Amino acid sequence: MERGRRPVVVTGFGPFGEHAVNASWIAVQELKKLGLGDDVDLHVYEIPVEYQKVQSIIPGLWKEHSPQLVVHVGVSGMATTVILEKCGHNEGYKGLDNSRFCPRSHCCVEGGPKCIDSVIDMDAVCKRVSTLGLDVTVTISKDAGRYLCDFAYYTSLYQSHGRSAFVHVPPLGKPYTAEQLGRALQAIIEEMLDVLEHSEGKINCRHEH
Repeated sequence: MERGRRPVVVTGFGPFGEHAVNASWIAVQELKKLGLGDDVDLHVYEIPVEYQKVQSIIPGLWKEHSPQLVVHVGVSGMATTVILEKCGHNEGYKGLDNSRFCPRSHCCVEGGPKCIDSVIDMDAVCKRVSTLGLDVTVTISKDAGRYLCDFAYYTSLYQSHGRSAFVHVPPLGKPYTAEQLGRALQAIIEEMLDVLEHSEGKINCRHEH
């Protein structure tokens, strides 16, 4: 049976604060040049650093593309590695966005679960990517920072029942180039798709009997 092309959506963020050039969007554009192989339809989007825009754009992407996976990429000024985030958090959003706004409830989805984990086993992805000999170090985190990155991740996880991922990258040149980040994203997302497919294969096998 021939498989169709799998839609995958990858987002980066626009400028904010001291990040006049957002490394996440630069890295995503590098990934777009590299692609994810012939059987993946890659769609990339730049998301503004605004809570309300995130809340309208992310559900729209799921509706438009019915993607197999959505990967959000954000920059962290404190990061010195490429970080795979395991979960998104619902509460604690007090930082003002680019339009000087923050949610009155300080939460993402009122009444939603406190945390949502990605269905992707980030430890497995991290281990696999670390054996590929990339010139980039990949690590794991359970705290995406309670700002737009975490907010977008939770919004996406809630929308997709966990079929989302979040990757934090350091600012450009601290220490990685745009090309290094693009190649790292390519390797990470290919492994994520593989891990996702295998875990779903097991689920489908159970359902078929």
